[in-house]
Amino acid sequence: MPTLILAALVLMLLGLALPITASYIVAAVTVAPALVQVGLPEPAAHMFTFYYAVLSEVSPPTALSCFAVSAITGGNPFRTMWLTWRYALPAFLVPFLFTLSPTGVNLLWDGPWPGVLLASVTAVAGLAALVAGVAGWVRGPARWPERLLLVGGGLALMYPGSRGDLTGLLLAAAGLVAHLAARRPRAPAPSA
Repeated sequence: MPTLILAALVLMLLGLALPITASYIVAAVTVAPALVQVGLPEPAAHMFTFYYAVLSEVSPPTALSCFAVSAITGGNPFRTMWLTWRYALPAFLVPFLFTLSPTGVNLLWDGPWPGVLLASVTAVAGLAALVAGVAGWVRGPARWPERLLLVGGGLALMYPGSRGDLTGLLLAAAGLVAHLAARRPRAPAPSA
């Protein structure tokens, strides 16, 4: 885990000044071999480096793609950068999904189909719950207890494994049920 966090920071710093292709090429010969040395499968190590090379395009303070979009649309580049970064925050966790666990490589479609399908479905459900909890919106504004349940469930669902999947499913379902129960329209009281 410390190696992955350090690699992510290095890749984000590298991407501040380089376009995606150059950032990946430099990282493929420096960062990816280090990840393989600590036991990561080679496809996962290279996908990790490529993913963070892409995410560096929306990372402050440079966020090259946000400045390009703002120049085309005439928008405020700093506001665009922060809004884009906020929306992309859950995506920064995705590379950790296929690197933290041996079954995580199923997300790269490497392994038996039942494992690939289960890992993909739980990762998407985890991201959806995490985004709903962080954004604070499901079918309307979510309260803090619902948001905490959704974030906890999303994080647990994103970690591969049956224990995490079950815990995440229960937490996310509790947050969703609490939100839907609170938003259900109440019947008007009978008039006397």
